[in-house]
Amino acid sequence: MTTTGRFTLPTEENFAEKTKELAELWGADAIRNSDGTHLDDAVLALGKKVYSAYFPTRAHNEWITLHMDETPQVYLLTGRVLAQDSTVDIPLMDGFFEEQLKPNRDADPHKYWEVVDRTTGEVVDPSDWTLDADADTVHVDGATPLHEYTVSFLAYIIWDPVEMYNHLTNDWGDKEHEIPFDIYHPATRKFVFDTFEKWLKDNPAVDVVRFTTFFYQFTLLFDKKRREKVVDWFGCACTVSPAALDDFEKQYGYRLRPEDFVDEGCYNSAWRVPRKAQRDWIDFLSGFVRANVKVLVDDCHAAGKEAMMFLGDQWIGTEPYKDGFGDLGLDAVVGSIGDGTTTRMIADIKGVRYTEGRFLPYFFPDTFYEGNDPSIEAWDNWRKARRAILRSPIARMGYGGYLSLAAKFPKFVDAVTHIADEFRDIHDRTGGAAAEGELNVAILNSWGRMRSWMAYTVAHALPNKQTYSYYGILEALSGMRVNVRFISFDDVIEHGVDSDIDVVITGGPVDTAYSGGDVWTREPKLAETLRAWVRGGGALVGVGEPSSQWFQGRFFQLADVLGVDEERFQTLSIDKYFPQVTPDHFITADVHVDPAAREAWQKEGYRIPLSGCGGGQGKAPLGGIDFGEAIPNTFPINEDVTLLRADNGQVQLAVNEYGKGRGVYVSGLPYSAANARLLERILFYASHNEDRYAAYSSTNPECEVAHFADAGWYCVINNTDKPQSTDVELPDGTVEHFDLDQSAIAWRAV
Repeated sequence: MTTTGRFTLPTEENFAEKTKELAELWGADAIRNSDGTHLDDAVLALGKKVYSAYFPTRAHNEWITLHMDETPQVYLLTGRVLAQDSTVDIPLMDGFFEEQLKPNRDADPHKYWEVVDRTTGEVVDPSDWTLDADADTVHVDGATPLHEYTVSFLAYIIWDPVEMYNHLTNDWGDKEHEIPFDIYHPATRKFVFDTFEKWLKDNPAVDVVRFTTFFYQFTLLFDKKRREKVVDWFGCACTVSPAALDDFEKQYGYRLRPEDFVDEGCYNSAWRVPRKAQRDWIDFLSGFVRANVKVLVDDCHAAGKEAMMFLGDQWIGTEPYKDGFGDLGLDAVVGSIGDGTTTRMIADIKGVRYTEGRFLPYFFPDTFYEGNDPSIEAWDNWRKARRAILRSPIARMGYGGYLSLAAKFPKFVDAVTHIADEFRDIHDRTGGAAAEGELNVAILNSWGRMRSWMAYTVAHALPNKQTYSYYGILEALSGMRVNVRFISFDDVIEHGVDSDIDVVITGGPVDTAYSGGDVWTREPKLAETLRAWVRGGGALVGVGEPSSQWFQGRFFQLADVLGVDEERFQTLSIDKYFPQVTPDHFITADVHVDPAAREAWQKEGYRIPLSGCGGGQGKAPLGGIDFGEAIPNTFPINEDVTLLRADNGQVQLAVNEYGKGRGVYVSGLPYSAANARLLERILFYASHNEDRYAAYSSTNPECEVAHFADAGWYCVINNTDKPQSTDVELPDGTVEHFDLDQSAIAWRAV
């Protein structure tokens, strides 16, 4: 087994001796600095490949303090203020962090700002409002009493959001705030390129420039209490400037409104059904960002160095899954490994020579403090990532932060030693190839390929109450024995469904980018195409509120395919009849059914005790199903639908025969081993591949199997922190038994 290589070690100044010791223990062949740390000569003398973090648009206050009108800007939306009479005063900065944001009073407010009557949605004529710059207040005349008013205004970002986060997390005290700058301005752009050219000459020991990242931060705004206020890892809010807005108008032939950015207070969340203005701005911004990224990459190569992009921080505008990313010439992409989904987000990127994952925990004092055991998070993070790595390998791994903190925790040091060796062993055995995928599965939404492995996300690897019922689908798929791609509604409308796709998964809450919004009523060809595909033998899995939009007496526009619709209080006078639950089915074969629950189902049909099937209100019992947040008032459209789970008048899981194909409805699937197993069975059943299911499957859902046909191996992994036992059936029908220690992996030749 290889014991050295594929590992990047973070370190810092005055820590060379311990760095050497840990580098040998962990098999590190490269070292890097992190935000707030530097590599001294003693560390550089260790002879490792040297990564250096580089921040193109911060850490040069000597420049930007002389050009404070060239910091990045953002459109902010004030709070709603109720007009008591015909005048109303609207304070700009209430609720915003004044150390981070400052209103732009330099550009003409009446040209670039907007006052909106939020009761009617009408824009207030600029002649009816004035700005009191000293008080940062907008005064509106001619207001309608008891209407609410807001101001959408430009603000300078005067503290780099990531440096600010690190500053607050690590209590950097009096350290000078780093001010970001915007390369859209020619003088600042020249400064950035000139500074980088000089840096390359001054740092001959650096082998890899780790751009962290480039020019525009994802939307990360804080409130007066230094708490996160708006967080959108895909958000383009912090990318505007008067110059860019004017150039956009020249190029696209129309002018963007402030409302196109604040979006009624939604700030263009990726959950919003994307609009033309939003898509056009992404295209405009990406063109500008990529052209200037190419300059930096070419400079790196001219200096004999590799160029690596960190998929995080100022990544906005790079769009690694948007056509043309490979033209940038980047050597590598590195990203933070939060779970299986984020692992795949990095590993599946094309157009670079290699990918690298930064594992957790980050070596910061919020985790590495006396009394805590960071090894718990390290193992949990590895188990989540390993599932995905077996399906789509990253080439390298590493960590970040203060090595001097991590070195104080021997149990953590031992954990990383084991993880690093196991990571290299996977590569040695498989040659860096992916495990075999037995089905081709497509995730269908508004964004398609451009947001591969980014669906159902708000903040990086942090699903919340409103998203976890959907995000769990991706997490399950990230380590499943299927090949996954992402397609858009436009793809289906224009090109149909690719002939090699076995299953299409679509869904999300109503009026979101994931369920599709009004695309179902605007584009009848979408429903026509999917219906024809399923009738011809395809498989459609709908999650939550798939194809939802009230139209022509139906809410789920593909209810006929899925066999399920949702009552929207329009047809309460029409009775709905539920067939009896089918407790035993291929899909639910691994789900424990309590005998008392089975009897109740037979007596009461759809009225299923929560203790027997999981349910929509909290975690499922052992062996049960957790459907996450309930989708109320769903019902079978007829009694021919096979109802597999229901709860007090709502469908949780159902199957519908549709021509030669099948539709499956599931209300939600937060990630768990049991739910991942359920989804896997759904995919094989829906696509009529039940006969292919048994080979290389595990009898224990907590354990998974990956088959590497070309390498002649298969492995079984224990995805828990407890010992597990399982049987694995091979293609010839023979069965092998495995007893696995906690977090273990076992290999067998085939």
